[in-house]
Amino acid sequence: MAGPLLAIAILLGLAMFRVPIAFAMIVVGGVGFAMIRGTDAALSMVGTTAFDTIFSYSLSVIPLFIFMGNLLAHSGVAGGLFSATQRLVRRLPGGLAMAAVLSCGGFSAVCGSSLATAATMSKVAMPSLRKFGYADSLSSGAIAAGGTLGILIPPSVILIIYGILTESDIGLLFLAGIVPGFIGLAFYVLAVACAVKLNPKLAPATYELDDQPLEGLYGVVLSAALFLFIMVGIYGGFFTPIEAAGMGAGAALVMVYVTGHASLGEIWKSLLETVESTAMIFIIVIGAEVFSNYINLAGLPDALAGLIYDTEMSAWMVLALIIAIYLVLGCVLESLSMILLTVPIFYPLMYELDFGMELLSDPELVLIWFGIIVVVVTEVSLITPPVGMNVFVLNATLPDVSLKTIFKGILPFWVADIVRMALLIAVPALSLALVT
Repeated sequence: MAGPLLAIAILLGLAMFRVPIAFAMIVVGGVGFAMIRGTDAALSMVGTTAFDTIFSYSLSVIPLFIFMGNLLAHSGVAGGLFSATQRLVRRLPGGLAMAAVLSCGGFSAVCGSSLATAATMSKVAMPSLRKFGYADSLSSGAIAAGGTLGILIPPSVILIIYGILTESDIGLLFLAGIVPGFIGLAFYVLAVACAVKLNPKLAPATYELDDQPLEGLYGVVLSAALFLFIMVGIYGGFFTPIEAAGMGAGAALVMVYVTGHASLGEIWKSLLETVESTAMIFIIVIGAEVFSNYINLAGLPDALAGLIYDTEMSAWMVLALIIAIYLVLGCVLESLSMILLTVPIFYPLMYELDFGMELLSDPELVLIWFGIIVVVVTEVSLITPPVGMNVFVLNATLPDVSLKTIFKGILPFWVADIVRMALLIAVPALSLALVT
């Protein structure tokens, strides 16, 4: 087991020196594989892995869902959602910040990307929050935290990748993410209320908006229609989760073009952004597959299972250790890299653990529950310093708001995430309620 652990240490070291994680995984995994099987075998493995990944039918969902999200980002859906949600909570203390969180959740439900949600909503919500006197810390914290819901509320690219890595049912993973996603929304709204209660200077007591009840209807209707179209299509047996990506992207394209909310130029821009994002994701997936092939060949998952058996650690202690590792890694790695690096190591352990609960006696349900926990931990990493990818995205779109200010505003949402994670671990039925 010393070899794989040394390889992981080298990989993390390269990442800390700003070596792109995809290339670091390819190099470390390829060299490690060559040391066991020889150079020719390693080169063949790397080439085959790259070819199989690029032409993978399962991974075709990624560019399609990204394209759908990019279309919506350019079509005014985000603005419509924010306009509608702020009228629901306008009279509550901190209502506009709550509206930012709720609109982030609604947008992420059809976008599937946390980074895209944070970037889009910062442009939509921040001007209004500043106009009505909200502190930059609370405003940016609400948007950065609300954006993390994009990797949990279906359709989620991260859940798709987890399903492919573990060969889990993507449709069931989507179902499992719904309740935890809404719990996250509720906890974030509560975090805003608590922050304003403790420090009333963060938000004005009240604010008034022009009475335009139909404003924002487009965003709400389109978001709800696409979400229902995808979910009903999958669970009604009309198409598979992979086919749902194509159907959703096609439906979004027709909707935004016919309604005139996206010009040909904006559609072309969405395509170019999709190509860029897909290329980035695919090279990271290739790197993760190469590294995964090495650690599996070196026997790390089996060695970890044997270590757990020899030390007689309980299943809950093992899970707590895994979560602690994720929280530490989240400080130095971005979410996708962390998922691709760790899931191939940890998910085989789930088959070996006995949690002593009837609900978790089925290995398939254990993997789905574990997937939701992993994604929630990853959400925490998106707003955890010093990396906090959502924070850096927000800082890039709002350069006049310092990283210190954003991280300060994130604190109540970070605490809410920790509480939610503990709740989902203690009560697996919350994640599996719609699955079983």
